[in-house]
Amino acid sequence: MSHFVASALAAIVFSMSGLAQAAESRDVPTVHALAMYDEPEMPAGFDHFSYVNPDAPVGGELVRAAIGSFDSANPFIVKGTPASGLSEIYDTLMVQNPDEPFTMYGLLAKGVRLDPDRRWMEFDLHPEARFHDGTPVRASDVVFSFRLLRDEGAPFYAAYYADVTSAQAIDEDTVRFDFAAQNSRELPLILGQLPILPEQYWKGRDFTTPTLDPLLGSGPYRIAEIDPGRRIVYERVDDYWGEDLAVNRGRHNIARLIFDYYRDQTVALEAFKAGNLDMRIESSARNWATAYDFPAVEQGYVEKLLIPDGQPAGMQAYVMNLRRDKFKDERVREALNLAFDFPWLNDNLFYGAYERTHSYFENSPMAAEGMPSEGELALLEPYRDQLPTSAFEQSLPIDHPQELRPRLREALGLLRDAGYEVKNGKLVNRKTGEPFTLEVLLYDAQFERIVQPLLANLERIGIQGKIRIVDVNQYLNRLRNFDYDMIVGSFPQSANPGNEQREYWTTPYADQPQSRNLIGLKNPVVDALVEQLIRAHSREELNTAAQALDRVLRWGFYVIPQFHLAATRIAVWDKYGYPEPFPEYNLDLSAWWVDPERAKVINQRQHGGR
Repeated sequence: MSHFVASALAAIVFSMSGLAQAAESRDVPTVHALAMYDEPEMPAGFDHFSYVNPDAPVGGELVRAAIGSFDSANPFIVKGTPASGLSEIYDTLMVQNPDEPFTMYGLLAKGVRLDPDRRWMEFDLHPEARFHDGTPVRASDVVFSFRLLRDEGAPFYAAYYADVTSAQAIDEDTVRFDFAAQNSRELPLILGQLPILPEQYWKGRDFTTPTLDPLLGSGPYRIAEIDPGRRIVYERVDDYWGEDLAVNRGRHNIARLIFDYYRDQTVALEAFKAGNLDMRIESSARNWATAYDFPAVEQGYVEKLLIPDGQPAGMQAYVMNLRRDKFKDERVREALNLAFDFPWLNDNLFYGAYERTHSYFENSPMAAEGMPSEGELALLEPYRDQLPTSAFEQSLPIDHPQELRPRLREALGLLRDAGYEVKNGKLVNRKTGEPFTLEVLLYDAQFERIVQPLLANLERIGIQGKIRIVDVNQYLNRLRNFDYDMIVGSFPQSANPGNEQREYWTTPYADQPQSRNLIGLKNPVVDALVEQLIRAHSREELNTAAQALDRVLRWGFYVIPQFHLAATRIAVWDKYGYPEPFPEYNLDLSAWWVDPERAKVINQRQHGGR
């Protein structure tokens, strides 16, 4: 066959495919929003999100702390330490309403069509959408961004988009994605979160190399100033193309967003007290209870807010690295769990502020409780011979003694069963004589006081533990290469978990640098349950799959669960307005604004005016 004939046939096939796609898309209505389940709360043609102040004033600045350092303005890649706040410069196809569990509304996308069988979707772009240099945002930029992030971005993008089989620009303003036959219900909403990068800017540049260039986006802010490792400043885009969209009205009100970098949280707290920072999201219960007694608080210049969090608490924990042989035995991992004394910590360090975390989906209907339900058993039964009998026969939460002494006695028994014995006060491997040692890697000295009691308890059963505190860059490098025994890690969860669960728990990501499989899990049962969760077609199915996954993870003792607070603590110099009530599911600082009159008084109190 000649090259000409082959080319002509290919063109005919492509044309017929395009005609078929056009025909099927004509039969699907174009909508303004997509909800995970049920219907979007905001109707077509809505004016603004219900929780925002559409008449909020524009101007002023917000100075916050970031910890450590940065050497990159590219947040999408494995290499480098990206600066804080970079998402502000990029628009996505759609944007989530923080007042709904998981509903996405058009941003760059003017309209969306989703196949009723969820095998494909199309986005119609706003023709007026522009990057900051004035060039239009086209469908080709969407396809370029998708492929670039999937192929050259951080590993989680490949996990997110694993079920997308093709992406193509139908015309200048229409892009189509095709999906695998068995795909996640969440996938169309995940694609809505795709940040769009300009193809013309990145062609000829190395995307995988860190850069401190002020990168080009299309969002409400642009990079105004970069002082490497010390400060990054974003300025509001005066001619932002999307300023009058309903999803943006009453948002992005503050003219300058500034992130100043500090060595650690202790120094950052002192900077806030001195008036050098405007806001602080406080992670320490002790600080919240004792550190905010300085004159500006007493005089009413600083406000303390406790904002309820409608999302699942997720899992913050001491994470054991299964890539190290010492943690491969389940009995060892359970023994280490027994040495954690949460009641003592809560009473003596946390002022009773926290609740103990048990579930990976804590504070939600997705958390496993009691004995397995019929639905859970249907998912777990095919793997009975690969799971501990406790997963079927014992209730959750796992029942251990409350008092520390019997817990340590039980832990020592488990360690003896696992092949260890105590000699001269040290726990050693009975076969090799090698002592059991453990290093907890940290980058924030604030956590040292929380880790020390655990190590003291482990020492009582012969385990020699130590803390290694390194700077943020070194910490991230070691994290990328899984170079640690134990870290304090977190696995945040939304009300609608989906594709990100692959990167948290599944085998393909266990050895992929910079993945979020911090544990190093390679468990075929977990792999299968994650896929069940991702492919759930109803809220009930999702809850059941999450409960089954949660149950298996908890009986694996892969982490030592810590504690949680179903709220966000914010201390702020009282010159900001914010919508009340707060959105139910996510904190939205973009809906805050600077009150001009209060700002005059507060700025004078902070530092003689600014």
